[in-house]
Amino acid sequence: MQDPLPIPTCPGPIRGTIRPPGSKSITNRALVCAALARGTSVITGALDSDDTRVMAAGLAALGIGIEADWGRGELTVQGCAGSIPAHVATLDCAASGTTMRFLSAVCGLGRGTFRLDGTARMRQRPIGDLVAALRTLGVDATAESPGDCPPVAIRSPGIVGGPVTVHGGTSSQFASGLAMIAPCVPQGMRITFEGQLVSLPYLDMTSRVMRSFGGTCMPLGDRGWEIPATGYTACRYAVEPDASAASYFVAAAAITGGEVRLEGLSRRSMQGDVGLCDALERMGCTVRWDETAGNESITVRGRADRGIDIDMNAISDTVPTLAAVALFASSPTTIRNVAHIRDKETDRIGDLVRELRKLGARVAEHADGMTIEPATLHGATVSTYDDHRMAMSLSLPGLVVPGVQIEDPACVGKTFPDYWKRMGRLASWPEATLSG
Repeated sequence: MQDPLPIPTCPGPIRGTIRPPGSKSITNRALVCAALARGTSVITGALDSDDTRVMAAGLAALGIGIEADWGRGELTVQGCAGSIPAHVATLDCAASGTTMRFLSAVCGLGRGTFRLDGTARMRQRPIGDLVAALRTLGVDATAESPGDCPPVAIRSPGIVGGPVTVHGGTSSQFASGLAMIAPCVPQGMRITFEGQLVSLPYLDMTSRVMRSFGGTCMPLGDRGWEIPATGYTACRYAVEPDASAASYFVAAAAITGGEVRLEGLSRRSMQGDVGLCDALERMGCTVRWDETAGNESITVRGRADRGIDIDMNAISDTVPTLAAVALFASSPTTIRNVAHIRDKETDRIGDLVRELRKLGARVAEHADGMTIEPATLHGATVSTYDDHRMAMSLSLPGLVVPGVQIEDPACVGKTFPDYWKRMGRLASWPEATLSG
């Protein structure tokens, strides 16, 4: 693919229907639950991406049998009934945060010595809160890089269970990782959430995926879960489309004044990122929700022509998407309460602000977000920091602003390998662009 990739302006308002690929977050949670289940599970609609392949490879390194037909999105998983087959393993988690966090917990469930490592950026992403929780549960766990960052070394005698406290201010994935192993420990687990929790919808997603495999998360008010030692039972599990991936297409409609229908998503979705559509409605779009069983969809129409003040803690993966839309509003937009996204694949506050300014945007950076003022935009070559969401979001202004180019466009393979082709078809890009 050409690098940097020029983004062709679209000839008019974007209109069309799209079914996004399967959810990365759900695919990886289903893989973990299926791996720990009794019996053979079949996961359909699974996302084929770098992150999901890394998760499958990590589970395979732990001795889990996985047959993957990535082209069909079908994964057949031979569960281990909560007993990790491998006693020694080294796992390459690459740039996948879900793999690092979830499999650190899974390795704690095992009996043996394990080491998990990843990219240079992964070695800068804190995991100390999860490591501390595993130590409480009797696991000898160490984060080897400064700032309690990976690699993670684990020597475990197996987890018996019981009470554990986990801090949720950096990532909800720490609590999710502990929760997913809890049904497989003899005493179950009582997890108490400490401090401010971020990205709460992802905890609900974890609970709902666990329930499909027979796990139970009983709420302790809004501050924790009691999870009994039920184990998991294999099942056939269908992954719903990815709401985070869908955000770029409805944002394209909002920027160009078009209309995009998303198939397979609705208010019943377990993914909080469908909430971006509510934000676009506040900005001036018209949103229609179809809840018909088997025919769920969301349609976004019209321009997002006014700015808003919004707390995006619950839908923080869509911060770069909304920021791209806000560039075209007639009044300021302030995004708040997302300080934790500085620890994502890149600093999604500081680095995003820097790249938006390259396009002529007037952006004020805050500790927990940013304010975007109306400004005259121009083309520029923008950096993506090996961050899939930066690449996809920063491509959106190029739909109407000539001269936008995206460095390292292939980084979208982390969660959405077909992004350029699918956006290109919707936006009527020249065939030469689609072929790379």
